[in-house]
Amino acid sequence: MATKSTDLATLSAHLKREVTATAEGLQYLTFILAGESYGIDILKVQEIRGWVPVTKVPNAPFFVRGVMNLRGAIVPVIDLRLRFGLESVEYTKTTVVIVVTVRSEHNDRIIGMVVDGVSDVLNINNPADIKDPPDFGTAVHTEFISGLVTIEAGMVMLLDVDRLLSIEEMFAMESVRPAEAMHAAA
Repeated sequence: MATKSTDLATLSAHLKREVTATAEGLQYLTFILAGESYGIDILKVQEIRGWVPVTKVPNAPFFVRGVMNLRGAIVPVIDLRLRFGLESVEYTKTTVVIVVTVRSEHNDRIIGMVVDGVSDVLNINNPADIKDPPDFGTAVHTEFISGLVTIEAGMVMLLDVDRLLSIEEMFAMESVRPAEAMHAAA
């Protein structure tokens, strides 16, 4: 377990150096979820923590794993697999919680996102390299995707954390999901 903490501490220190090293370009922390690469604005990332069990919250949406105590602050923890409608998997030693700041109309919130693993820091020197997400009409919700970037290994989907983890949006989504599940069962 000590190795895991040291690895995460080293990665966090590396991320801080990366942020100060390239003030001109855009930087995204990339992570893996169900074999796909995603990225979030590195300036939204507060820290990366190894997975530890959280305290469950009764009547919370299905994708809310619970809450954790982060230096005295109670932080909700969201499983991004479940938020995206992907199948749930058992957490492994590479499963991490990315703690991010989410900005809303009223205030900033701290939220933890459970992901399969953290990959790297993606530096984008030319904003034109970020392509708009495809338009699927109303069939697929893509409002939380800020763009797509092609890299050697494939594509990275860039996420808008403020929209993805909007408390209002997540609870509105929760009220729709059970109704969809009941329709599918009938």
